[in-house]
Amino acid sequence: MNALELTSSITALANAIACQISDDELDLLAAVFTQLGDTLATISVQRDICEKKEVSQW
Repeated sequence: MNALELTSSITALANAIACQISDDELDLLAAVFTQLGDTLATISVQRDICEKKEVSQW
């Protein structure tokens, strides 16, 4: 899947979800996915840092 297909799929999914839930639920879900994305980014950066430390120790 290329970048255009990925972003189009995500947009379609967001629209499908938004049509099925209330505004309050939508606000909560948006906050949950924001936190999920931020946490995944933090884990990814931490892994990169740990891998670089392991390589530099050799």
